[in-house]
Amino acid sequence: MGQLAKAAAKHPGFAAVENKIEREGYSKKAAGAILASKTRNASAAAKRSNPALKKVKGK
Repeated sequence: MGQLAKAAAKHPGFAAVENKIEREGYSKKAAGAILASKTRNASAAAKRSNPALKKVKGK
């Protein structure tokens, strides 16, 4: 048998990603806004692999 396809890494969660952005020097509020903006602009392929991205509301 050939090599198995590598499974996609599981999303760490929105809180963890927000904390990572915050550690880069942004305030908690700014980190949340950055994450929300990037989530809204995620590609269709990203939304297919992580349906939670569709739950983020627009402004």
